[in-house]
Amino acid sequence: MSEPTGASNFIREIVAADLAAGKHGGRVVTRFPPEPNGYLHIGHAKSICLNFGLAHDTPGGICHLRFDDTNPTTEDPEYVQAIQDDVRWLGFDWQDKMFFASDYFEQLYDIAVRLIRKGKAYVDTLTVEEMRAYRGTLMEPGENSPSRDRSIEENLDLFRAMRAGEFADGTHVLRAKIDMASPNINLRDPVLYRIRHATHYRTGSTWRLYPAYDYAHPLSDAIEGITHSICTLEFEDHRPLYNWVVEQAEAPHQPQQIEFARLNLTYTVLSKRKLLESVEKKLVSGWDDPRLPTIKGLRRRGYTPEAIRAFCDHIGVAKREAIVEMQLLEHFVREDLNKRAPRVMAVLRPLKIILDNYPDDQPEELEAVNNPEDSSAGTRKVPFSRVLYIEQDDFREDPPKQFFRLAPGREVRLRYAYIIKCVGVTKDPQTGEVTELHCTYDPTTKSGASQEQRKVKATIHWVSAAHAVKAEVRLYNPLLVMDLTKMPPDHDWTTYLNPNSLEQITGCLVEPSLRQTVPGTRYQFERLGYFCTDTDSASGALIFNRTVPLKDAWAKIEKAQPPR
Repeated sequence: MSEPTGASNFIREIVAADLAAGKHGGRVVTRFPPEPNGYLHIGHAKSICLNFGLAHDTPGGICHLRFDDTNPTTEDPEYVQAIQDDVRWLGFDWQDKMFFASDYFEQLYDIAVRLIRKGKAYVDTLTVEEMRAYRGTLMEPGENSPSRDRSIEENLDLFRAMRAGEFADGTHVLRAKIDMASPNINLRDPVLYRIRHATHYRTGSTWRLYPAYDYAHPLSDAIEGITHSICTLEFEDHRPLYNWVVEQAEAPHQPQQIEFARLNLTYTVLSKRKLLESVEKKLVSGWDDPRLPTIKGLRRRGYTPEAIRAFCDHIGVAKREAIVEMQLLEHFVREDLNKRAPRVMAVLRPLKIILDNYPDDQPEELEAVNNPEDSSAGTRKVPFSRVLYIEQDDFREDPPKQFFRLAPGREVRLRYAYIIKCVGVTKDPQTGEVTELHCTYDPTTKSGASQEQRKVKATIHWVSAAHAVKAEVRLYNPLLVMDLTKMPPDHDWTTYLNPNSLEQITGCLVEPSLRQTVPGTRYQFERLGYFCTDTDSASGALIFNRTVPLKDAWAKIEKAQPPR
């Protein structure tokens, strides 16, 4: 990326002030620190754009990609690779600055030993339930554990035995010795290490105890020389612990933690736990299901990295939690695809038309514009013949008021072609459903002809029956029927899944130019919306995902808003 990636916000102002004051040696080093226990989603994209964008827009700025892999029971190399792919797809590059918290396990252990020697950490044998009881409440201080006064020598011996694997899981933990009466519960002797007889995907069975996130994370930042540790608001109360760990470790670098509000998006799920549940319970087809807000799902659905970056830049960075309408994200997707997606014609629910006065043996090729927003996109040839298909919704036998499309005795223009008139209707004798229309065409009204054209009120799209290619189309709607923030407490969120979040339509027809399409190719199906060739698609079995419909709901919402 060569252009600045973000507008001004309070974090950029802090960084600019630090640079002006010469703080952190005049350096800016950020990091994106995912835990490799799942796939990234649109909320992570906001953090990626912020951290990488901040470094990119600062002369000499650097952004690390670091995996905070301290929980061996939930992490997997599959997630590590997927996260790298997603960050690259979004348009960012960490160069050679990729790190793992597991690379620092030996250093973290040595620092823990030093904390014990300083009298700042101790081995505790309370059970989880007992520790919770001793911890106190928001209104009442905690109590010191009976293990808190162990001697330094005893703590060192127990900690070494913990590393050697001499104790079962849950029998001992290493805790920081801070203040059990602190009004900040995070400072009431938090756990630094737990025994866990589990195999780590990188270190194997070398370790039998693993550092807690609140211990490993600040020290990893300090070891890497991070200057600005940017995280979401739920870590604001953890900041005193973050600073305590770094200070007591006597780290050469003191990172500065800054919190911002995470992204909340309507009618979807941005919780790793809930996303994992939806995949494991097969509520969706996988992490790349286009209904999910995962980067993989959005990519498969046809979203572009440019649109996601523009969306993240627009919503900005704030200190207060807010809920963003899904229509706003869709608005930026439309804005981007309008500029880059080639136009094609497709019919999702075909209705047959026979042009009674068109020669049966003289199909022709008509000129169609690939993208009116891009003059360099050129044109293509679209076959036209006596038998066509249009959308069922483009015909009404008894048209209501304000319906200007095809009806008995009415004329419409076929896109890039001729004006036609409906002169007859054929119905199924049993169901009464319309099965085909008989029309006539006016050969003097060919689109683009130099002579004066007569005007009609509607233009509809079509495909040639003899040349169209069969396809399946998948229409996606919101994953949930209600925002999670509005759900009653303690309710099962899965009961609010939208049963109509996916509609699969078979028997669709697309123009022949799409015959050789490849997965990931984006199009505008004229008058219908933006679509993307799905990864399940194969030669002779085309499948398209609807990215967004053409109707821009956000434009109406935005227009109705009072001026800022």
